[in-house]
Amino acid sequence: MSSSTEAQAPNADIFKWVAVVLLVTVAVVGNNYFSEESLLYRLIAILVLAGLAGFIGLQTVKGKAFSVLAREAKTEIRRVVWPTRQETVQTTLIVLAVVIFMSLVLWGVDSFLGWVVSSVIG
Repeated sequence: MSSSTEAQAPNADIFKWVAVVLLVTVAVVGNNYFSEESLLYRLIAILVLAGLAGFIGLQTVKGKAFSVLAREAKTEIRRVVWPTRQETVQTTLIVLAVVIFMSLVLWGVDSFLGWVVSSVIG
């Protein structure tokens, strides 16, 4: 029974993906076609069509896998130990100091090499 379900899933997914592509196409073409209409109405139509396309897309096998991935990513973000504000500021200042220092070093090397080339060329 599971093999018949797996065999039907790609066919059903194809129709769902076609519906998603059609909805997105209707949103893009409709936005262009109704360009004289109010931006608010066009925005509402685009949001409704995009929401419907997203809902249909999440019903596919890949959409369900994406949904699982998004949930796992959300729980993983909660586990991350984020740096404190002080650590962030200190790291930013160190990076800024290194960038300024390296800029001066590269400017000095460039100026020196330019002087050497000018001396050789005359």
